[in-house]
Amino acid sequence: MKFGITLGKVLTMAGLLCAATVSMGSGVPAAVHYIDHDKVMAVMAKSGPIVSDPGLVVLAQRRKSGMVEYHEHTNHVFIMVEGEATLVVGGTMVNAKDSAPGQKRADSIDGGETFHLSKGDVITIPAKTPHWFKDVPTTTVAYYAVNIESD
Repeated sequence: MKFGITLGKVLTMAGLLCAATVSMGSGVPAAVHYIDHDKVMAVMAKSGPIVSDPGLVVLAQRRKSGMVEYHEHTNHVFIMVEGEATLVVGGTMVNAKDSAPGQKRADSIDGGETFHLSKGDVITIPAKTPHWFKDVPTTTVAYYAVNIESD
């Protein structure tokens, strides 16, 4: 399986985001992380973290459509590497329930902005913004999620 966006590009983007956050005084780590291609591909096959540090998590995700998510403190950068998806962002969560501290899940979103995502697309989602992979016509979609925690 080949992905057009390399982990190096993802980590470069994450590094730039971290540098911007660090310069604003937040606690995002300035550690160097190197994860080789084989490990990234193994994690992408099942989904999970490839970098996990206080304030910064980089995930290799493979998923189907699912429930609406809301994170009180997690800012996302999604970098699409395979498949297609309809992502709805914003709006009002329908039947929202707390799923963990600072986290909510819901059945759907009323309103919001709809984006058709495919390989090579990048989207940012600020904390406190509902988001929903409403439809994944390619069965699954693969992406890197750079998660930066805010206060």
